[in-house]
Amino acid sequence: MQALDRPDKINISKKSDKDFVTNIDNAAERAIIEILHIAYPTHGFLCEESGQEGDNNYQWIIDPIDGTTNFIHGFPHFCISIALKHNDQIEQAVIYDPLKEDLFTATRGQGALKNNHRMRVAECRHLNESLIATGFPFRRNIDSDPYYKTLQNVALHCVDIRRAGSAALDLAYVASGQLDGFFELALYPWDIAAGILLIKEAGGLVTDIDGSENYLKSGNIATANPKIMRELLPLLKPLAETLKLH
Repeated sequence: MQALDRPDKINISKKSDKDFVTNIDNAAERAIIEILHIAYPTHGFLCEESGQEGDNNYQWIIDPIDGTTNFIHGFPHFCISIALKHNDQIEQAVIYDPLKEDLFTATRGQGALKNNHRMRVAECRHLNESLIATGFPFRRNIDSDPYYKTLQNVALHCVDIRRAGSAALDLAYVASGQLDGFFELALYPWDIAAGILLIKEAGGLVTDIDGSENYLKSGNIATANPKIMRELLPLLKPLAETLKLH
């Protein structure tokens, strides 16, 4: 966090028109990999900045700064996201918000914690009482018009929409009950892997926007408690059908 106090030390590069990387992302990723490699020398890695390496049976999925654009601008919504996948199952998850010092953790089958206290998804019963988060599509190959039509429709059916700029931290907030639901398109495994386990272990549902279990491959995700999901998924169905046509 010293980098936020010395913005002159942050070197920014563009990966695409709306996707940035800093020297802090790279340094943090290298440090995380080094620590994990010492502890688990046979494990593989899938990382936002350095790509994939090593054994896929045990694979650490790492985003050193999820919400890099927020980090660059000093906007206080970004996090570190780490998940361990074993044979296609997410087994461990950690999301850390360094500004608030909030630590979200989960172990498959053992529940989810926020700062060592058990957390559960929100008990909100109806979509018209809910606060839903999302993120805007930024990949060039995504037609954004159907997404924005869907966003408008969801906004008409819920209390309000939040777009804060860190999918991983948004998912952690769904797990802790600070948000009632979330949906987004074309995310990467390092954006969502840890958050998926947090939500499942906190009692929530996670699906692709078409209701399937394909979210890690497609990057299209919807999540909420079971009651909210029953109302949210039908609103996302037209978007899912449009994506299938493309």
